[in-house]
Amino acid sequence: MTKTPLLDQVPTPAQLRALPESDLRRLADELRAETISAVSVTGGHLGAGLGVVELTVALHYVFDTPRDRIIWDVGHQAYPHKILTGRRDRIRTLRQGGGLSGFTKRSESDYDPFGAAHSSTSISAGLGMAVARDLSGGRNNVVAVIGDGAMSAGMAYEAMNNAGAMHSRLIVILNDNDMSIAPPTGAMSAYLARLVSSHTYRSLRETAKQLARRLPKFFYDKAKRTEEFGRGFWTGGTLFEELGFYYVGPIDGHNLDHLLPVLKNVRDMERGPVLVHVVTQKGKGYPPAEAAEDKYHGVNTFDVVTGAQAKPKANAPSYTRVFADALVQEARRDDRIVAVTAAMPAGTGLDVFGKAFPARTFDVGIAEQHAVTFAAGLASEGYKPFCAIYSTFLQRGYDQLVHDVSIQKLPVRFAIDRAGLVGADGSTHAGSFDIAYLTCLPDMVVMAAADEAELTHMVATAAAYDEGPIAFRYPRGEGVGVEMPERGEVLEIGKGRVLVEGSHIALLSLGTRLAECLKAAEDLKAMGLSTTVADARFAKPLDRDLLRRLAQSHDVLITVEEGSSGGFGAAVLSALAEDGALDRGALRVRTMTLPDVYLDQDKPERLYAKAGLDAKGVVARALEALGREAGPAQSLIA
Repeated sequence: MTKTPLLDQVPTPAQLRALPESDLRRLADELRAETISAVSVTGGHLGAGLGVVELTVALHYVFDTPRDRIIWDVGHQAYPHKILTGRRDRIRTLRQGGGLSGFTKRSESDYDPFGAAHSSTSISAGLGMAVARDLSGGRNNVVAVIGDGAMSAGMAYEAMNNAGAMHSRLIVILNDNDMSIAPPTGAMSAYLARLVSSHTYRSLRETAKQLARRLPKFFYDKAKRTEEFGRGFWTGGTLFEELGFYYVGPIDGHNLDHLLPVLKNVRDMERGPVLVHVVTQKGKGYPPAEAAEDKYHGVNTFDVVTGAQAKPKANAPSYTRVFADALVQEARRDDRIVAVTAAMPAGTGLDVFGKAFPARTFDVGIAEQHAVTFAAGLASEGYKPFCAIYSTFLQRGYDQLVHDVSIQKLPVRFAIDRAGLVGADGSTHAGSFDIAYLTCLPDMVVMAAADEAELTHMVATAAAYDEGPIAFRYPRGEGVGVEMPERGEVLEIGKGRVLVEGSHIALLSLGTRLAECLKAAEDLKAMGLSTTVADARFAKPLDRDLLRRLAQSHDVLITVEEGSSGGFGAAVLSALAEDGALDRGALRVRTMTLPDVYLDQDKPERLYAKAGLDAKGVVARALEALGREAGPAQSLIA
């Protein structure tokens, strides 16, 4: 007789907590299978979620969620959590338009107390929640689950240092699945973890402390250090103890018989911050993931039986690969070129550079602030650092970009990947703001590639530029299929180019919306409207000569960019105002930017259409400027 799946019986954690402990192993196996099945349909992050299946079950079994808060750092390991918290019926909409987010999201569920997609924020947020609870006289638990990779960021240690000093009751679970900082797990380590987290041990420890305090100070200090050393020797938690945390572990994160008693013990503690060190395996329970080098961290849709991932046919090389190849080419000619990444060698293409120049490649971990200042130090000694960071992650190093790079005019080259809208990763990963936050800095040079050939030229330009910081941005995904040069040309700083000459409407594009502007020009031409299409290339410095020419010889000037307001279009308006071009009443200027909202995940082409930044939207804006009807425009803004 076939058993009814346990997963069908526990739509929320309340039903899960009604199960006997003996059923939890079976439930975890079903949860792992459901996670694999769902991600095979949607793609997304898989390995991290498979590694925390048992931990997810244990946490929701032991803690009274959502009253007790569980914060998943980054959130890409939270798919099993979503399945257990009332979202199983939508789990196959992950990362799709109108579907579930690939990360935790407050607006999605009460079980997501804090939204996350960037790493290393959970302990800070958890401490804030714990202090708010204490101020309100509450008694609920706050649990922050953070991976060993995220622990490489300074913010995590800033939070732990603060938490240790404040003594608020906070539980941090260190999910160690890569760093191998733990001694071997097994029966002895599990026993020790249960022992040091137990009420009996803690009571005896407190009694011993009280007795020791009656001794002379010298003997008291000796006794205290001896106890802490002994516990640290067996468990490896000395660092965390020094930060003020009571350390428990390491324990096997896949063994529910080890997890459950320890979590119950720390749940019932009345003392300050506790760190539970859990050792897990990424991709656990799915052989293709276990065997893969990246443990299926991020996957396309795949066949569950074989693990074979769907590989979309590429019509052109990806921008990331074009950047990587161009940088390798420049580095072969200049041994001062070095590359810096913040834990994203494959995502930024620097794994390619690293294979060619291992001694000149530096992965600093999830530490964007350090990456920027580290690159500044390299530049100060005459090297040519290319700091390759996603637009959304460069935000985390902004103070360093201003203070350590820009003010000192150090020639750090910023390769800004994932510029514009990124699709399935949604608003947390969109590169919406870099044009605005870079062009406001004095002496900063900011370029945006219109296609893959232009990106090659911009890599060469950045390599040759030594007068200060320079950045070039480019999107995720493949190029447009243009003919590639043998080597990039060094562009004249601050000079754009005209691709199509017209007389009535001028479209001034920055970045890869150029292809849509060219389509729009064809449509406008068919309506009898002669249209110029220009590629600005530079958001800063602006090509003032090109701006004057376009303003003087056209009735309508439209700027188009893949960024927020306050960026390129705003700079163009300011320049035109300074030159008096706006005083000419016949000139009509419009700026087209991303709308002033956070766009959820969807296919990039759909998002750009909704934002009005496709050819149809450009045509509609041009006709609107002329006072002509274009029919209903697909736009998120009125």
